[in-house]
Amino acid sequence: MIAWITANLGNIIVSLVLIVIVGLTIRSLLKTRKKGSCSCGGECGCCPMAGKCH
Repeated sequence: MIAWITANLGNIIVSLVLIVIVGLTIRSLLKTRKKGSCSCGGECGCCPMAGKCH
């Protein structure tokens, strides 16, 4: 088991970093949604370019 971990240590570290990044991104999106603001999800009411794109 230890030999497998040491042989794949690079992959394990990269995978953990990616999982943390995805988790933080999801957390940020959920916080933004709970505040009531939106980030380009098709709701033009909170967009600074609201009347200009359509």
